[in-house]
Amino acid sequence: MFSAFEQSVERIEGLGIAYAVGGHGPAVLLLHGYPQNRFMWARVAPLLASRFTVVCPDLRGYGDSAKPPPGQDCEAYSFRSMARDVVLLMERLGHRRFMVAGHDRGGRVGHRLARDWPERVTALAVLDLVPTWRMYAEVTRDLARTYWQWYFLPQPAPYPERMIGADPDYYFEHCLGSNGGTALSAFDPAMLAQYRRCWNDPAMIHASCNDYRAGIGIDLRHDEEDRNRKLECPVLALWARDGIMQTLFDIEAEWRKVASDVSTATVPGGHFFLDHQPEASAAALSAFFARQVEPAGTDG
Repeated sequence: MFSAFEQSVERIEGLGIAYAVGGHGPAVLLLHGYPQNRFMWARVAPLLASRFTVVCPDLRGYGDSAKPPPGQDCEAYSFRSMARDVVLLMERLGHRRFMVAGHDRGGRVGHRLARDWPERVTALAVLDLVPTWRMYAEVTRDLARTYWQWYFLPQPAPYPERMIGADPDYYFEHCLGSNGGTALSAFDPAMLAQYRRCWNDPAMIHASCNDYRAGIGIDLRHDEEDRNRKLECPVLALWARDGIMQTLFDIEAEWRKVASDVSTATVPGGHFFLDHQPEASAAALSAFFARQVEPAGTDG
């Protein structure tokens, strides 16, 4: 996996951020979701690399990246902190302006990145999600039953950590199967091995809970501050055609509330369509990013 990509760890403000980079052309930052890591992009990134320079980091707390103490209000795991990591990583790699695609939690980091660093983000693709504020604003019975992790993971430590840590493979594989709408056998064995390697680390379990603790607290406060300010960069809302999210939300309408320029696309399959439909996923992202490419020389 990532055979034509360079894989390394960069020190960003004292924290190690692991990443893979490859390809040529305008820069694209790809952000993974829960409970995965950069290897989620292992089948998509090479398909984009013929037209774009592709950077796939592990968000802090996940994969091989640093897992710092959470700090007050879990600020260390806020989307703002995660966004700062990756914007500084892109700068270190020579990309001051770039496009972003994020799936699941990575899409939420991308959303915050586009708000906090609008001069850096030229386009944003959000994959199978609605804005974080919307997930907590009007909770229905179906929403709570489907997205129960949003209420379980933020519980005070060490309750969810001990529950998950008793059998991490069972817990996280259930996440992939129940949210993905398909059997575990549909996942690439090599990619699944990388997920298992990382989610069996107690530090990752704790960090991922802190991610959700920040999501129900400090992240909502940040979102509230931005309620009256729309994103100005082009946004692609891309979702799973057969997934759960599109049955509970009007995804296009939700993104139009927070962004001025929204286009949409769908990919067959469930929530983890990037694992199961890499060609269709890459085609949708490539088409969107190709429309946004600026004249040569504007990246630096």
